[in-house]
Amino acid sequence: MVATELAIPALVASHAGVWIAAPDGRVRGVGRGEAISRAGDSPHLLLNAPVTASRLGLGELSGLDLLELFAFLCPARFCVPTPRGLAAALGLAEPDGDADAAFLQRAAEALLALPERKDWPERHGAWTILQSLARQRWAWAPHLLRVIPKPDKPERHVFQALPQWEEAPPRPAPRVITMPADDVAARLARLVGVGAEQRDGQRAYAAAVSTAFAPRERGDGPHMVLAEAGTGIGKTLGYLAPASLWAEAAGGAVWVATYTKALQRQLDAETARVWPDAATRRAKVVVRKGRENYLCLLNLEDAVQGGFGGRAAVFARLAERWAEYTRDGDMVGGDLPGWLPPLFGRMSFAGLTDRRGECIYAACPHYRTCFIERAARASAQADLVIANHALVMINAARGRAEGAGLSRIVFDEGHHLFDAADATFAVALTGREAVELKNWLLGPERAAGRGRRRGLSARLADAISYDDEAARAVERITEAARTLPSEAWLQRVAADAGEGPLEALFAAVRAQVLARAPPEDADSGYGLETQVAEVLPQLVEAAGAASAALGRMAQPMAQLEARLALLLDDPPDWLDGQGRARVEGARAGLVLRGALLGAWQQLLGRLGGPADADFIDWLELARAEGRLLDVGVQRRWLDPMRPFAAAVLQPAHGVVVTSATLRARPDALADDWRDADARTGAAQLPVPARHFAATSPFDYAAQARVLIVTDVKPRDVAALAHAYRALIEAAGGGTLGLFTAIARLRAVHARLADPLARAGLPLYAQHVDPIDTGTLVDIFRAEPGASLLGTDALRDGVDVPGTSLRQVIMEGVPWPRRTVLHAARRLAGGGNMFDDRVTMDRLAQAFGRLIRRADDRGHFVLLGPAVPSRLLGAFPAGVPIDRVTLDQAVAAVKAGIMVSGQESGDMPIQTGSTSPGAP
Repeated sequence: MVATELAIPALVASHAGVWIAAPDGRVRGVGRGEAISRAGDSPHLLLNAPVTASRLGLGELSGLDLLELFAFLCPARFCVPTPRGLAAALGLAEPDGDADAAFLQRAAEALLALPERKDWPERHGAWTILQSLARQRWAWAPHLLRVIPKPDKPERHVFQALPQWEEAPPRPAPRVITMPADDVAARLARLVGVGAEQRDGQRAYAAAVSTAFAPRERGDGPHMVLAEAGTGIGKTLGYLAPASLWAEAAGGAVWVATYTKALQRQLDAETARVWPDAATRRAKVVVRKGRENYLCLLNLEDAVQGGFGGRAAVFARLAERWAEYTRDGDMVGGDLPGWLPPLFGRMSFAGLTDRRGECIYAACPHYRTCFIERAARASAQADLVIANHALVMINAARGRAEGAGLSRIVFDEGHHLFDAADATFAVALTGREAVELKNWLLGPERAAGRGRRRGLSARLADAISYDDEAARAVERITEAARTLPSEAWLQRVAADAGEGPLEALFAAVRAQVLARAPPEDADSGYGLETQVAEVLPQLVEAAGAASAALGRMAQPMAQLEARLALLLDDPPDWLDGQGRARVEGARAGLVLRGALLGAWQQLLGRLGGPADADFIDWLELARAEGRLLDVGVQRRWLDPMRPFAAAVLQPAHGVVVTSATLRARPDALADDWRDADARTGAAQLPVPARHFAATSPFDYAAQARVLIVTDVKPRDVAALAHAYRALIEAAGGGTLGLFTAIARLRAVHARLADPLARAGLPLYAQHVDPIDTGTLVDIFRAEPGASLLGTDALRDGVDVPGTSLRQVIMEGVPWPRRTVLHAARRLAGGGNMFDDRVTMDRLAQAFGRLIRRADDRGHFVLLGPAVPSRLLGAFPAGVPIDRVTLDQAVAAVKAGIMVSGQESGDMPIQTGSTSPGAP
């Protein structure tokens, strides 16, 4: 029975049904119509309002969301956003299924009791921010005002409470050392733990990786190690052992780069084995991401001072509350709950992060407390910097690595290195990119009149006031920048009414793409592209005008950069430390954007000139569900490992590239490293890389089975839905379903969600549920019987060991999409052989989600009547592979897999089995 002081009804809506708990705690099932009517008449307790609304078929739903209350009372704390997850976070008994709507009342009581505890760790700042939330009529404010008293002393505002970073002297270059093999083995043994199983493969892996930390012998390339370590080898500790030992002895930093945020979180947690003391670990380990991942304190100040309204203003206050307790200000994959921004809408979140083109660096009043600047300075003194592939490449290419530079690098998830380099060294002349350039030069249009020093002229006002030549250059830049796309440019381009040379260019690009697109693609509502060939005269003319406009911008930018360089070389007395930092930041930005303008002009020259064999160029319309998102010209390197090797590998002293699948399975069987060398940049170096491979210790033949279902028609939504339902029910949930098309995923989910939920098997889906991907995986991992449908993002980097994942289903062979970029690389890479390699890599990664530890067991089901046998080499040697009917597959999944590798029941297979690698 719920306490009388919280006499609020509660509403739970799932695919299994809808329930309402009355104020006195009595629960009854209701129809959707009644639930919608009651929720509209009076506020109800909810858990994740957007999800509840989607279950009721509503666009939005108001009420008292317990997740908002949790975010206020427990900022920067983790919680799976489900009733079970909330129960675990609060130490409550688990609810009795979806129908236990009264659990929301018990959870609300438990949350509202937190402020009454003397040991509530997040007390500071709560009362002050609550006053603002009360003025904004936040639904929880009246209830919290009764339990949070006014503090005896005034609370410091978050902008005063955050610690300031301190400038440190430059770190000396790492000492030249050698690491005895016995020392590496001893460090590994300590990390693994006393009494832990000693794995020969892991010891051999650590020894091989340690050679990348030897003193460099040549000036034109590093010690490079390609280390393939099968799942279960323990590669994370295998490279942390020599990396931490070298950092400690040499006094240098090792950058460890991952492709996915999930592995970043996992790696960050593993560092506790190296530095068990939390305070020491904070100094030794820094997690770095791109600027757009972090909270911008200046944007937050704008938001809480009236820049946001309505629900966005509530989110800004909750973000302000979180900012005081966050570890590092990371809003994407950090300690801001991934489920919080979707409660308030996408734009609420985007308005608080550090958008490219807006940072004013030392001109910002919050510069000394900036999360990004703090992270950059912390990484300069750290032993281990955990970053993503792209950030490492960008820092190396721009020469902006902190400390002594990127001398030692470990690229984990190395099978993605080619893709990361492909995106990093690309050139994109699009409307969005042009708007970002304009924002940096002039300041964002939306900030007009706020007095923020965000434009180039404003933030350099003092520096150019004594330099007439610099002032004239700024005036010319300002005049030229006004020709860049302005607000509502997309609508004008779509109407073929672009203003200025750049908008006219994008209108001409759109016209050519639509003219060349097949009718069925043009009407699909999704992205369109066409190769740069036989360019229409009007596009060539528009490209010439756009290039001339960019040239009028580039020349004064170069002049201004030169004047700022002279100012820094002979600084006047009035140029203080912050002023110098502001000038240095502006100069670095001018150099970077000058190079960008040069690349854009080179790309525009291609539209009316000959092709360059080193590059792949195409015209593109970015669209989603019929909505135009961006327009532009794209350029990629045919082989992006060329610029990667020059910018990242050659300056480094030691580089490790590691993954469970560096090589395609046929290459691994033949001990052939040529393709791996090419796709990691090793082939670009004058000294050959060292190769190491350790096979997985798992007994895949006993732990897994591959079933190829031959009687389900591809692209038949009804047949796919029937197959997915039968297989998920046979496994009792615990299924990861992978799709190659979002439309089919949504169609299948619509047919499955309700009947599976009624069977006690909840189903979640990317692109359907209003929940971010990381949170979906958290729910999938934590909820018994849950299944998850998704696309490419779930094929890689999802680590769900144990019974939560016991079946992977793919709706078809994951062939590469036929794009302009793929066609060019396919032609250069061997045609069908290139396609096979890409597809086998995808199959191997998808299979890798299934078996994550020695006691995992499960089925990998591929729905497709015509799976070529040559692709089956993607699976580990010895794994049973059978072509079966759907009924046979369902029977096999029901029977399960026993320790011996034999089915636990009699399930005759009439069709022939195929061994991996068979022709």
